[in-house]
Amino acid sequence: MIYKKIYVLGAGAVGCFFGGMLARAHHDVTFIARPKRAEALNECGLEMDCKTFHETVQVKASSNIALLEDADLVLLSVKSLDTEDTLTQIKSVLPSKAVVLSLQNGVANIDIASNIISSPIYAAVVYVAAGMIGQRTMKHHGRGELLVGSLSSTSPIDDINLQGICKLFDEVGVPCSVAPQIKREMWLKFLVNCSFNAISGIGQISYGQMVKSPGIVKLIQEITREFLAIAALEDVKITLSEALAANDSIATTMLTQVSSTAQDLAKGKRTEIDFLNGYIVQLGKRHGIPTPYNESVYALVKMMESPTK
Repeated sequence: MIYKKIYVLGAGAVGCFFGGMLARAHHDVTFIARPKRAEALNECGLEMDCKTFHETVQVKASSNIALLEDADLVLLSVKSLDTEDTLTQIKSVLPSKAVVLSLQNGVANIDIASNIISSPIYAAVVYVAAGMIGQRTMKHHGRGELLVGSLSSTSPIDDINLQGICKLFDEVGVPCSVAPQIKREMWLKFLVNCSFNAISGIGQISYGQMVKSPGIVKLIQEITREFLAIAALEDVKITLSEALAANDSIATTMLTQVSSTAQDLAKGKRTEIDFLNGYIVQLGKRHGIPTPYNESVYALVKMMESPTK
């Protein structure tokens, strides 16, 4: 599968990193962004301040979703809270041949998207530490790889699509592989989001700073134990040792990163907390399992994002 016309739907840090890597290698990439960001990207380019290079990439950007009518591949990187509205807006223009790859946090977006659009949609587990500075600078703090897969039974066309995605990214220096157990991989990433994002946001501190505090390390462990109890009831088996190793990996490979939740709170924006710790709280109520540690950090983030604070 060859993807000629590529669109990045949501030009935040994640979209700008992966879309920028493709644009840097001269693929036909268009960023669909809010007007101010689209204007800045068109006029001045995307500044990619990465671990291994620092350069400005000339890119195309627009706030016009009608452009998606010729899409071959869409990198869906809007916030989870915007998934339903965004896909409802584009479903009438998105061609059925277009492949959609969700680069989003949480584990609910594929189900939401599948109920709205008919195009094939695949999950990507994203491991990258990045943030936006102003409207056009993407600061890369570490890592930058993808695991991709299908949450439904995989057909031959799914295999072709996924291998095409991996080839596309591998060729531009982004390690990408097909995960045979993509749901489990999604939940492992979901775990570290629940372990780190809210606390980083509440304290406005980096992951490296967080784990220097014994009290915070203890809190992460208790959030993790609650998470694993819920995961098991959702037919996802992750051992405690695997979970702690995943948390440790994030703390050591993304030392200077502050979470997307922290970045949103600092900018006075709504966070994705309803799709992170809030989703664990929701599932806990559904299964009759108490989740007081997740509920506490969830409540604090909701307080901080409230316009009445």
